[in-house]
Amino acid sequence: MDRGLLLSAFALLFSSLGFLAGAQGIGVNYGMLGDNLPSPANVITLYKSRNITKLRLFHPDAGALAALRNSGISLILGTYNQDLPRLASDPSFAASWVQTNVLPYANSVSFRCIAVGNEVIPGDLASYVLPAAHNLDSALRAAGFSIPVTTAVSTQVLNPSYPPSRGAFSGNSSPVMAPLVAFLAARNSPLLVNVYPYFAFAGNEADVRLDYALFTAGGKVVSDGELGYWNLFDAMVDAVYAAVERVGGGGEGVEVVVSETGWPSGGGGPAATVENARTYNNRLVDHVGRREGTPRRPGREMEVYLFAMFNENLKPEGTERNFGLFQPDMSEVYHVDFSAN
Repeated sequence: MDRGLLLSAFALLFSSLGFLAGAQGIGVNYGMLGDNLPSPANVITLYKSRNITKLRLFHPDAGALAALRNSGISLILGTYNQDLPRLASDPSFAASWVQTNVLPYANSVSFRCIAVGNEVIPGDLASYVLPAAHNLDSALRAAGFSIPVTTAVSTQVLNPSYPPSRGAFSGNSSPVMAPLVAFLAARNSPLLVNVYPYFAFAGNEADVRLDYALFTAGGKVVSDGELGYWNLFDAMVDAVYAAVERVGGGGEGVEVVVSETGWPSGGGGPAATVENARTYNNRLVDHVGRREGTPRRPGREMEVYLFAMFNENLKPEGTERNFGLFQPDMSEVYHVDFSAN
């Protein structure tokens, strides 16, 4: 076989295996907005030592990608938001992006998916997401890779979102989200959603119970027809599923992957304490590990990424700097048990 064809065949095999291996379970976001963070090699060693088998990287970083080689860790790789206009308008730039950020690592890094932008819908960059996804998907396929392409959105794309069964994309999100969901459904790609019960609680303490947000409620808190919810996380995820179904992506068509969730351990926000952060993340890991799904998707295993690996000192002051599981010196802020992951 021609050497180029052989390499493409191996790349396709590894990328397909990586996609299958990446589904379900708990991962952790690897943010880099700090000037005192450990080296990528040490970070990947830390992931492996804590049995964290999935990682989300917000943008390509050569050091992190090199450190991930042969690690067995599944990777969600993002693009820079500022690259969206060019990725959308220039197929050759998309091809170059793949040649630079995927091809050199494809035989030793397990790519779960490529995320085209983070939380740009709705907004000025929203219209670039779908054409950028098309161009990257085409570039990946041309290079012999079967890596899903998607984007990450926040729950701000929803209005309404309560009760969960009424979940729908908002008027300014739907024109982008409806064709995007069709794109994802046609390619069996997931939709990445950043889900934060903390911010829902902090923004509406009068109506959102803390125990409901922390997975500590003793029983059903919200009734939605025949379904009952004892935690806000499941309610938020199911509201997204309802919205996806309304635009034709229901059934088994589009999986919702929670690409970010977490709880701040400090920073002055309501209930932002080490104990609450420990409680939220450990109970979430346990919830995902039970493989019970959500009330709207019972028995369907979830794929969830905690935010984030480290407290990052270049983020805005306050709670934003205090979502890390670890300090920059790699000591624990609090313990999360990933042993069942």
